[in-house]
Amino acid sequence: MCVTTVLGIESSCDETAAAVVRGDARIGRGEILSNIVFDQMDLHAAYGGVVPEIAARAHAEKLDIAVSRALDEAKVALDAVDAIAVTVGPGLIGGLISAVACAQGLALGSGKPLVPVNHLEGHALTPRLTDGLAYPYLMLLVSGGHCLFLIVRGPGDHERIGTTIDDAPGEAFDKTAKMLDLGIPGGPKVEAKAMGGDAGRFALPRPLMDRPGCDVSFSGLKTAVRMVRDGLIAESGMSEQDVADLCAGFQAASRDVLVGKSRRAMARFREEFPAVDAPGFAVAGGVAANTVLRAGLKDMTQGEGFAFTAPPLALCTDNGAMIAWAGLERFEAGLTGDMVPKPRFPIASNPMTSIWSGKRGAKV
Repeated sequence: MCVTTVLGIESSCDETAAAVVRGDARIGRGEILSNIVFDQMDLHAAYGGVVPEIAARAHAEKLDIAVSRALDEAKVALDAVDAIAVTVGPGLIGGLISAVACAQGLALGSGKPLVPVNHLEGHALTPRLTDGLAYPYLMLLVSGGHCLFLIVRGPGDHERIGTTIDDAPGEAFDKTAKMLDLGIPGGPKVEAKAMGGDAGRFALPRPLMDRPGCDVSFSGLKTAVRMVRDGLIAESGMSEQDVADLCAGFQAASRDVLVGKSRRAMARFREEFPAVDAPGFAVAGGVAANTVLRAGLKDMTQGEGFAFTAPPLALCTDNGAMIAWAGLERFEAGLTGDMVPKPRFPIASNPMTSIWSGKRGAKV
């Protein structure tokens, strides 16, 4: 058995992370020797969201500490790792530059090879790290900045069959939390508030469910939440129960859209791989930590004959272990790439068309 040990470094948004992972990509399921994460919630709380300049400075201050702790906790010296993996995109450019510079310095001093990793591939391959999920499998990658249905065939081999045409679900959660003055991080705040709410009180839309395909949209749902909020305020002001009910309704609508579109993505996967018995369906990314969404996806998956996989909650949000594992798989496969930080970095072999692209190119 060929066992590889990789140091992974991640700083694409507001988590500064480093981890050491060991395993064999041919069999999947790696061993996480350490996983250090520093979040920046306290730094950004007053602004209601992530401030890129503050995030970049915080990464520069914490990266060396995260790496040192990761190596110490793993009881692995830098000269004992086989490679150093680092996120090169997509993400906030300041954080990406900090991580790439750190990794390049470590590689120069140790003589270890560098492996550039797409942040999204880190999420997409996490079910391999945690559960040894066999290729090919269907992935719902759902986070603050992205929403993708992917057919994952192997490292560097991903087909996009659906995406968001506007806001990502995590972005909608964050903006809903901001509209309701719940603070950050938005996803956990909305979920906690929704626990005491009536999801059926407000008639919120399920966007694009009346159209074929696997693409999703959350802009209209977010706008509907704002309109309900404004109506309540104009009528008599918002009570705590109003906020709870609105959070519950928004969360239920988001779940229904993602569950419904996942069912369509499964049908598409079956068409492409009819011979795969009990294929895997995995969900990953920060929004995958939402317990209501996880439960809805799990129940639907069992009825469709797919095997459901979701990483532990700590591995849904950004972390170094997912980057280390993706780097391990790419390293063993002999896949290389350039070390240039990329704020936009498509993961799929069929990235979004110009219809859904920004001025600087496709996001996913």
